[in-house]
Amino acid sequence: MTRTFLAALLIAGVILLPAARAVEIEGVKIDDKIRLSSGGPEVILNGAGVRHKFAFFKIYVGSLYLTQKKNDRDAIFADPGPKRVSMHILANEVTASELITSMNNALAVNLSPHELALIEKRIRDLNNMMSSIKTIGKGSVVLLDYIPGVGTRITVNGVERITIPGEDFFPAMLHIWIGAKPVDGRLRDAMLGHTSGRLF
Repeated sequence: MTRTFLAALLIAGVILLPAARAVEIEGVKIDDKIRLSSGGPEVILNGAGVRHKFAFFKIYVGSLYLTQKKNDRDAIFADPGPKRVSMHILANEVTASELITSMNNALAVNLSPHELALIEKRIRDLNNMMSSIKTIGKGSVVLLDYIPGVGTRITVNGVERITIPGEDFFPAMLHIWIGAKPVDGRLRDAMLGHTSGRLF
């Protein structure tokens, strides 16, 4: 834009806002900010990275969204606001059994027996839902949204599959990615904003 054109816009009272930035990781564009539903709360990208298996198999791009950026795990767990974890599948195929096993193992090593007991039935409900899907292919998107007063809504490829009640369920699930013993340490660091990953 020329200076003259910019000046004309200013005189006319027009304000130019930059487009929302997007991070691109492994060919997946991750929005800088999103709304959890039409007219719902807005959350911003806290961090994103790749979930690896056996160090080199790329399973999915995982992203964490919060109302405000936070680098401290305890602060995130204590935050009562809306949140999202998104998984953009990179592997050709991920079975429900693989996801369930990975999830359950991560919860078992991060939560105490008492904490697990409090969410045991809801974990079974989630496992049953995932089993009904059987497999998730490359390019699929799984969203876990925490909506205060509602619970944890899980969407697969744009279809709402289940909403799990309770304020404690989403923080418990977060241990899978940012707990003391996460499924992938590099992904945890990326979600916490400690590493930037591959930015384009």
